Amino acid sequence: MTIELSAGFLPLTDSAILIAARERGFAEAEGIALDLVRETSWANVRDKLAVGQFEISHALAPMPIAANLGLTPFETRLIAPMALGLGGNAITVSNRLVAEMRHQHAFEMTDARGAGEALARVVRTGQAEGRKRLQFGVVHPFSGHNFELRYWLGASGIAPDSDIEIVILPPSLMADALASGQIDGYCVGEPWNSVGVASGAGRIIATKSSIWASSPEKVLAVREDWAEENMGTLHALLRALYRSAEWCGQPSNHSELAALLSLPNYLGQPSSVILPALDGSILGDAGSAASSDFFQPHARAATFPWQSHALWFYSQMVRWGYVDHTAGHAEMARRSFRPDIYRSALAGTGVPVPSANSKVEGALTRTTAVGASSQFLYLGPDGFFDGAVFDPDRLDAYIDSQKP
Repeated sequence: MTIELSAGFLPLTDSAILIAARERGFAEAEGIALDLVRETSWANVRDKLAVGQFEISHALAPMPIAANLGLTPFETRLIAPMALGLGGNAITVSNRLVAEMRHQHAFEMTDARGAGEALARVVRTGQAEGRKRLQFGVVHPFSGHNFELRYWLGASGIAPDSDIEIVILPPSLMADALASGQIDGYCVGEPWNSVGVASGAGRIIATKSSIWASSPEKVLAVREDWAEENMGTLHALLRALYRSAEWCGQPSNHSELAALLSLPNYLGQPSSVILPALDGSILGDAGSAASSDFFQPHARAATFPWQSHALWFYSQMVRWGYVDHTAGHAEMARRSFRPDIYRSALAGTGVPVPSANSKVEGALTRTTAVGASSQFLYLGPDGFFDGAVFDPDRLDAYIDSQKP
């Protein structure tokens, strides 16, 4: 019997695992007919998932956490039983701003610290001259984009919300907003940074992987009640998505994957602007900069829903005033990511799964073998650009250390 599942997604390269699961037959092999529905905004995806129009969804990693903390319009509990890859975002700014940054301080795209120092000098100069604050776009308040942009700005000596202004825009509108001068920069997932570069609107100045290596981005989101009632189906889906992630992660498949993603009903962009995120040849301020860590759909346990990732996002929600810190809120955030379901789904398949549910983030400076259910599993590097470390067992101290 074939089970039909409706899944919302946005036209982003990190929807690749869902798209390949349908187009390459991984979902069909598990008895699932995957109906992928393209949406224009994350608010649409969130709301349609909450009211039952979607059974599952491509989702921003902080979105289930925000829902469970009561920060969204509907009282629907969401969980993330699987991640959909690591990395995949970048920060793009206008040609005028990048020229001013480079005049102030030399930097390369893989040097988040140098780019942050250059932007800080521009901001300070603008304040001294009485200029209007710079505006940067992000896709949603509860997005990795918002929190990683804020983290980078804060660690670079720039105060989000007072030194600059952060505005919300759908991913597909970012490049046009930059080209028209409505915003000065944006943090978004691919291919919309490469689209901005290809259109001549701006240049990429930093990647997500240069701010926090091996960092979380999108997840598979499902309603908790649906998961409990359809656990067998969910397990089958996770197996299909894992095999899809394996296929997406193979360099020999990147050209075919880019062609699939380029179809009008998916990303609707030329393969030439999709491929750079897959093979790491992302175009930055100084031209092509090989960055094999830019987007990882499979390696480094890229599909495992680490609860330490959930808690780091929660720490940033507290830091920027979205929610008060309590033990109950922290536990709610932690339980929004469900490695137990992931582990159960892949049991008996021979897939190496981490033995732990959390890890110290930023502790691995090189690729390291870690304990797994079978074989070896390699993680890292996973460092933050400012050298900070996030230990989920010391959450209170971490939150205190980030207070103004």
